Amino acid sequence: MTIAINKYIVANPSVCHGKPVFKGTRVMVWQVLEMLSADKTPADVLRAFPTLTKKHISAALNYASSLTQKNYVIINTFSQTAA
Repeated sequence: MTIAINKYIVANPSVCHGKPVFKGTRVMVWQVLEMLSADKTPADVLRAFPTLTKKHISAALNYASSLTQKNYVIINTFSQTAA
């Protein structure tokens, strides 16, 4: 089941472990956000992921902004240690 997050971003448990990706790609939103946080330019992102456009980058930033604006807290429930 695919969930549309916005016009450009979707999530599906069977694609990239359910992480948000850009529609029609396997490019995960976190990859773009991580590049931008590492001082890469939008042009650098577009070179790394030629299937994306500036609108995809804006959608990723908007998505990240909406998470913090609406007071969502993301908690990692994946355990790194074996029981």
